[in-house]
Amino acid sequence: MHFLARFIHVVDTITENIGKVISWLLLVMVLVSFLIVVLRYGFNIGWIAMQESVLYMHGFIFMLGAAYTLKADGHVRVDIFYQNFSKKQQALVNIFGGLFLLLPVCIFIFYISFDYVQMSWHIMENSPEAGGLPLVYISKSFILLFSTMLSLQGLAEMGRNIIIFFDKQHHYSVGKS
Repeated sequence: MHFLARFIHVVDTITENIGKVISWLLLVMVLVSFLIVVLRYGFNIGWIAMQESVLYMHGFIFMLGAAYTLKADGHVRVDIFYQNFSKKQQALVNIFGGLFLLLPVCIFIFYISFDYVQMSWHIMENSPEAGGLPLVYISKSFILLFSTMLSLQGLAEMGRNIIIFFDKQHHYSVGKS
């Protein structure tokens, strides 16, 4: 169980740090969006690259924020029965949900996206817009990061629930940090 607890701690730390970056990037995205509106409607100035940068930030925030949301238990769940379950029953539901729903979906997304992202990198895909950002291949890579980080956090959550399920003293030693 020590290895499992260490794995959970490492993944949680990475996810927390990404969450901190995302929180600041969200502020930057809002400010850049505000600047785009002011420049466009106040001064009749517009830059495609600036507009695309908001799309890139939004993609980064959404794709990597999914793992942080899972860690914070902020995902949507139908709690009709779950809320009345004991901690061990909830842990069992979480383990099976991760094993049979979350991980297969993440693996499928990674699998079907890999060639798509690889081709984008191969041709160093640029924006189709004149003056756009020449980084489309990086933006598409967020798909692979999304499925990887969500899988890792899913494994950490499953590990956390395995510890809860098998803990005989009811000391849930691997809590959410």
